[in-house]
Amino acid sequence: MIYPETYERKIGFEPVRERLAALCVSSAGRREVPLMGFLTDYNAISHALDATAEMLALSAAGNDFPLGGLHDIEPVLRRARVQGAVIPAEEFRQVRRTLGAVAEACSFLKSTYGEDGATTCPALCAEAAELHPFPEVTRAIDRVLDEGGNVRDNASAELSRIRSELARISGTVNSIMRRVMARAVADGYLEPDAAPSVRDGRLVLPVSPMNKRRISGIVHDESASGKTFYIEPAEVVEVNNRSRELEIEERREVLRILAELTAELRPEIESVLGCCAVMGRLDFIHAKALYADRTGGVLPHLSEKPELELYHAVHPVLLESLARKGQEVVPLDIILTPSKRLLVISGPNAGGKSVCLKTVGALQYMLQCGMLPPVYENSHMGVFDDIFIDIGDDQSIENDLSTYSSHLRNMREFLRHGRRTSLVLVDEFGGGTEPQIGGAIAQAILKVFNEKGMWGVITTHYQNLKHLADETEGLVNGSMLYDRQQMRPLFRLSIGSPGSSFALEIARKTGLPADVLADAEEIAGSDYVNMDRYLLDIARDRRYWENKRQAIRQKEKKLEETLARYENDAETLRQHRREILAEAKEEARKILDGSNASIERAIREIRESQADRERTQAARLALQHEKADILKDKASDNRLLRKAPKARHKEPEKKPADAQKPLAVGDTVKLDGQGTPGKILEISGKNATVAFGMLKTQVKLQRLQRTLQQPSSGAREGASFVSASTVNSMRDRQLEFSREIDVRGMRADEAIQAVTYFLDDAIQFSQGQVRVLHGTGTGALRQAIRQYLDTVPGVESYRDEDVRFGGAGITVITLS
Repeated sequence: MIYPETYERKIGFEPVRERLAALCVSSAGRREVPLMGFLTDYNAISHALDATAEMLALSAAGNDFPLGGLHDIEPVLRRARVQGAVIPAEEFRQVRRTLGAVAEACSFLKSTYGEDGATTCPALCAEAAELHPFPEVTRAIDRVLDEGGNVRDNASAELSRIRSELARISGTVNSIMRRVMARAVADGYLEPDAAPSVRDGRLVLPVSPMNKRRISGIVHDESASGKTFYIEPAEVVEVNNRSRELEIEERREVLRILAELTAELRPEIESVLGCCAVMGRLDFIHAKALYADRTGGVLPHLSEKPELELYHAVHPVLLESLARKGQEVVPLDIILTPSKRLLVISGPNAGGKSVCLKTVGALQYMLQCGMLPPVYENSHMGVFDDIFIDIGDDQSIENDLSTYSSHLRNMREFLRHGRRTSLVLVDEFGGGTEPQIGGAIAQAILKVFNEKGMWGVITTHYQNLKHLADETEGLVNGSMLYDRQQMRPLFRLSIGSPGSSFALEIARKTGLPADVLADAEEIAGSDYVNMDRYLLDIARDRRYWENKRQAIRQKEKKLEETLARYENDAETLRQHRREILAEAKEEARKILDGSNASIERAIREIRESQADRERTQAARLALQHEKADILKDKASDNRLLRKAPKARHKEPEKKPADAQKPLAVGDTVKLDGQGTPGKILEISGKNATVAFGMLKTQVKLQRLQRTLQQPSSGAREGASFVSASTVNSMRDRQLEFSREIDVRGMRADEAIQAVTYFLDDAIQFSQGQVRVLHGTGTGALRQAIRQYLDTVPGVESYRDEDVRFGGAGITVITLS
């Protein structure tokens, strides 16, 4: 239970939802944000946290979850449920991209499984258990639509026939219009630089009012100034009529094809909607992981029972707000235990008490909403069934509630529903009414909270609540530290002792007259003022001894690290000693084996020679040489006794005997930094022609190295020479390739060179049709390009563009 309904506003959680919505990449993901709610089931909370932590780990490892291409296709699919409904081509393109994203997500999750069948992301895989690709639907869409979302010419035989006839008629119209325009220009009825226009889908000529009667045809429009009339020549009326009829037939055929495709998709609509919902949840989990990455969120130790042990806790909204200003937030350490469940925080105004309370409420709420809270990993957090908060002013004229009565109403609800699994957060406990009775009521309520076993954080200025917390089991005092010398809050929480409100010090700092403050001290009484001073002294002493304790802990830690390092070094030395002895024993064994073999060989020779004097002396001499060599080795390095581990120096690489010989034709070489071998075909001065597989290239001799590796044969060699970077570069060029090149303003030789490279790329990337924009002008550039096109083997045909789209100023090239 969360009370009141304005809980998120009170703890400052609303900006968190807004941030999550901004981090989602899809509408389906953003729809999940308002559905995120407070969970009390341990398994549900654990699953949500694990899924977010796994997504965060993937992002940290550089394996970001694929979510590109998602579109909000739910409205489209719901309309398509109706029999006879047709999905437009553009919306089919969105469906195709979304299905592609679904397939990519399935492939990504499949890659998380190892050879043992276990996955590194069990929570994410469980979340996406219903996710599966739609290969049949994808192939059907690809059969009808191209990458731009246009219906393909070969989507049906009828559509192919219609578009072919349209192209033919377009050429006829262009030819007739050029003839009419040439005659009109010759007769002076048309300006030489006039170009056809389109009005109401009809090709027309711009004619001046004085000549409109001299060109037979139909007037379709006139300019706003009345100085130009747009006339459709009579020669093209019939042809244009046929063209319009074909366009209508084309639209009808496209509609029929899309209707069939929609009908093919309709049985899969419910399944696709289900997968879209799963992708939305994955997008939402990805947004939670991104938010955790930006706020330092981690997965703490989670317990089924209430538990609250926070280290380096920060409010995420405050963290981002201060980061934008270039400031840092002061983290909090808050530890509550079953014997100290209710923390009573006191301290100066504007010292951070309310922020501390909101931080606890926000982090616990984040955890039970499945979000990773910004704490250290050694933090421990449990599950609460209820979170109650009373902070701020809920007075209402409409509901006849004053500030204090609204507080009492909240206390009534807390007492009614509070239990051992409830977390209560109360700011300025007992305030808003006469201090003595307000403090008494607050003390009585706090006793009931403790008796019910509730957990919570309470802020107050009342001395009676500080005394109660100091004397009662289950309660513990806490204070927000304050620097008395600089008269500023430190925003640090200290648990174990109450804090002072520093009312007199703050009043003195603000400049109140000294006589007024002296009078206030006299009214409050010396006992009260002295007690406040004693609290200050206690807090000061506590900070002093805490600093001392911290310094001792740091020294002990350094000593432990030094001791551990020495022990590690000693163990390393002992291991080296064992290795040296073992190596020495092994070498001694080899020496003895060698000596025994020499002795046995000498004995055998003596026996075979039947004690021949010369042979016997020769055998003895060989044994003496063997003994001298052993003694010499022993004296030189004392292997058995003085050998110790030394740094191993890398032996210089032995080069082949012929490495220094000059390179010659037929030598096998490799290029600096490359592993592919090649063969020298020709040497010309300081350059050489080398064949790497099917590729021949000229390189400088100094970049070549002789190698013993022989080049492989066959087409495979040529393929192996193409590096991964080259393949990636070609893929990038293909993605950025445009089917149109503009050579206007270039000289003929420059334009032909540009068109040459353009056609090479077009043929390589299997482009069926491309366009060259050369303009009309004098026609020289157009003629030069077309003469060049006649020599290109990959060009099947070329023609002028439709007059509506540029006419003779553009050449359309069909590639074979």
